[in-house]
Amino acid sequence: MATLILDRTAISLSHESGALIIHENGARRGSVPIKLLRRVVVQSKSLEWTSGTLAHIVEHGAAVLVLSPRHARQSALVLGPRHNDATIRLAQAEFVTEGTRRVAWARRLIALKLRRQEEMLATLEQRRPDRRRALRAGVNVHQRAMSALRSTASIPSIRGVEGAAAAAYFRALGEVFPPALKFSGRNRRPPRDPVNACLSLGYTLLHFDAVRAAHVAGLDPLIGFYHLPEFGRESLACDLIEPLRARVDFFVWRLFADRTLRAENFKHDRGGCLLGKAGRARFYPDWEAFAGPHRRLLRRQCQVIARGLNNRGGHLLEQLAACDATEVVDDLAVVRQQ
Repeated sequence: MATLILDRTAISLSHESGALIIHENGARRGSVPIKLLRRVVVQSKSLEWTSGTLAHIVEHGAAVLVLSPRHARQSALVLGPRHNDATIRLAQAEFVTEGTRRVAWARRLIALKLRRQEEMLATLEQRRPDRRRALRAGVNVHQRAMSALRSTASIPSIRGVEGAAAAAYFRALGEVFPPALKFSGRNRRPPRDPVNACLSLGYTLLHFDAVRAAHVAGLDPLIGFYHLPEFGRESLACDLIEPLRARVDFFVWRLFADRTLRAENFKHDRGGCLLGKAGRARFYPDWEAFAGPHRRLLRRQCQVIARGLNNRGGHLLEQLAACDATEVVDDLAVVRQQ
């Protein structure tokens, strides 16, 4: 088992002999070898565990994502031990200051995102020929956006191209969901319809996978290049998931197209749409079956980025060491004079 989902009330966790023990309402429900865990997702109103149990989980390399019970937003994120090579983070921080390279990174990143969105619309066009006109309009916008992206020379201009394409993309996407779901575009915090509720949950889980992949590779998830560092945001993870969002969109479309999820699996409260317990019991198993390819891709991508930055970081450390040596010599000269 790579992922443990905790989505029930009155759950308590303890550990003994390398196993995570799960109790529900005081009765033992099972155990999981901690060494097999890679991630733990908690969406429970009343989970009890000791700091020792939490530490035991993360010390074995698993990451823990705590979601708010109501809207499935990230409330807390606990990662395992850090990678020991600081040269990668040093080079990563330096890269943020290099405007030309950041623009090149952002252009490639958004080009890949737009291509994936265009492929998504083309796939839906084949599956929903009755909505071909609206979907083809979205494809045409993306083709023009790809052409415009080639001449962009700044991050703000790239964001403008991305935003215009996103508006057309979600407008086209709204044509393939049942009208009863009332999905007409992207909204969040809180999501106001069943489709957006599932998109938000899927993007949150995808983001979690990107944070963990970056952390394991020795990258700092907080330091992004297209999404600049911002308080409380894992900006590098935001970068990494941009080209993968269309995969989540297709996953959510399929959930409703196959009637795995239906309108009755959701409820509205305080202006937001919530995926109910029965719906989450369907969502999470399908997500685990779906998530393997993008997790492997994120892991490989982070390893490649880390190797490239490590080579740059080594040179930076040599420069810093030379500066430190010079300062030491200067200090000794001052001491001798005294």
